[in-house]
Amino acid sequence: MDNTLIIEWWHWEIVGVGLVLLELAIPAFFVIWFGFGALLVGLLLLAAPELSLAAQVAAWAFASVAMAVLWFRVFKRSQHKTLIGTAAGEVIGEVGLLVSAVAPFQRGKVRFQRPVLGAEEWACMAESAIAAGERVRVVSVEGSFVKVAKA
Repeated sequence: MDNTLIIEWWHWEIVGVGLVLLELAIPAFFVIWFGFGALLVGLLLLAAPELSLAAQVAAWAFASVAMAVLWFRVFKRSQHKTLIGTAAGEVIGEVGLLVSAVAPFQRGKVRFQRPVLGAEEWACMAESAIAAGERVRVVSVEGSFVKVAKA
């Protein structure tokens, strides 16, 4: 009697789909790469059915780690960097578009092209009336809002 464990290509596909779905329950954005690695090994096993179990596990580990490293080193780096955690003085002078009109000492809303201090939209105040659609410049950061003036 042969006690050899035989893993078919579809076993890897089921494990892969399960791990990708597990990412929905554990939103760490890390489990998904092991799922994609399993899906890749399933396709590899479909193309080369004589692959040993040790080679399958090694391919799964390599593919999973390679995809995770590729994501966190290459693609994640290319995303916009925010200025979160920096001094407020570094955002003074940033230019944005006024989404809602602001009256003297009344709050409005400004949107920036790239996130400023972690957000694209900020509540704002101004010393003079500024119509919606005007370009404004950050004068200061005051707690949970920014003070702006016409650009």
